[in-house]
Amino acid sequence: MKRNFKILFVVILTFMLAACAPQETPPQEEEEASPSNVIVMIADGMGTGQMEVARLFEHGREGELFMETLPHVALARTYSADYDVTDSGAAGTALANAAKTNNGMIGVGPDGEELTSILDIFKEQGKTVGVVSTNTVTDATPAAYVAKTEDRGNQAEIARQIYENEYHIALGGGERFFQPEAQDGEDLIAAFEEKGYEIPRDRNELASIEPTAETRVLGLFHPSFMNYVGDREILESEEPSLVEMSEKAIETAAQNEDGFFLMLEGARVDHASHAADFGGIWREMIDFDEAVEYAVNWAEEDGDTLVIVKSDHETMGIAASEVMDTESFKEIGVSPEYMAQQLEMDEETDNYTAESIREVFSEYANIELSDEEIEEFQDNVWDGNDPEGRLVAEHIVGWEIGSIIAYYYDGGVMHRKTRARSDSTGGHTANTVPVFAYGVGAENFDGILDNTEIPEMIADISGFEYQVQQD
Repeated sequence: MKRNFKILFVVILTFMLAACAPQETPPQEEEEASPSNVIVMIADGMGTGQMEVARLFEHGREGELFMETLPHVALARTYSADYDVTDSGAAGTALANAAKTNNGMIGVGPDGEELTSILDIFKEQGKTVGVVSTNTVTDATPAAYVAKTEDRGNQAEIARQIYENEYHIALGGGERFFQPEAQDGEDLIAAFEEKGYEIPRDRNELASIEPTAETRVLGLFHPSFMNYVGDREILESEEPSLVEMSEKAIETAAQNEDGFFLMLEGARVDHASHAADFGGIWREMIDFDEAVEYAVNWAEEDGDTLVIVKSDHETMGIAASEVMDTESFKEIGVSPEYMAQQLEMDEETDNYTAESIREVFSEYANIELSDEEIEEFQDNVWDGNDPEGRLVAEHIVGWEIGSIIAYYYDGGVMHRKTRARSDSTGGHTANTVPVFAYGVGAENFDGILDNTEIPEMIADISGFEYQVQQD
């Protein structure tokens, strides 16, 4: 009995002491930091195959691309509202507006309703915003961030929207869409200049800009797409590289103490992939990877920036095959598109001459075509849907040239016939694409994502409420 009483006494005393002891405050969850700046980098058409080709060509089997060193990695699905395989318009819209749309549409839903761009959300917060591309600044990917149209081909209208909405930075190609011939007689470039924009015309003029907090820049360095990296030397181009444009865009945007949002695109990875141009994929990918390295190094020093590196879709199922002739691909110093421009016409047949076809493949690709192969090429560049019997567009002639070269040197790639039948995309695939992240909030980008989740995540990390559809 006495023993039971002692036990009861100890229990009561223990509870009394516990009640009198000072209570520890539960640890408060630390509020996640929000970045002041966001840099989105898109390699158009990049899948893991394009990465592997570039890595092997540039660094060898034991090397690595800079983007592969980033600490957080995810994969993203890319389907559009109406196709399993997206085009760049629908993919860009998903990445910029957090919503699926039909192939060919920009910044609007399948029914034409206007969507809300992540870039506009940042602009409304007083941040500097802009787009950079080695394509035209009015083409699908940059346009998805700055425009609304049911037809991605309306590039003159997209140029007009960039002007009317006064986006701070636009660097790339596409000058012809701003000229009077495309703008009902108005010189839109002069109109930008009247608004106070800097208008650099080449890499030297771009480099000479010393930005302030008020600086706005429209740099249009080519009438259409900017030239392939591999063609710039032979064309004596004065265009800035993607690294140079990215550097100036970041330097300019960083003048705003409230922060910035930039989309930087290595667009011609996609174009090289369409052409099965393995040397071009290598050069365009390395150009992009160097821009990634610059942006990440800048973000590391800044300490208040999120960098997202991603793709909009994969193009042509590019793969580094076991028997790929890397050295032969690397020795080809120009693009298939440049080769197409060297072909000569036969006035009697309205097709390319057999002699010029033979000479172009021999001179630029070290390939000796047979008579049968030349005849097949002539058939493939003829537009069978044109009742007047015209040749296909010059860039598609380049695609056909690239496919022959890829066949000769054993590059892993979609067959040209499959590409030709891909009416909506010209050879895109539904393969998932990589997403890399660095900086403030980067830890959120892991696992399997849908492409529409990415802008919502960026907005959430940055402390903004995302309203997908505009009122």
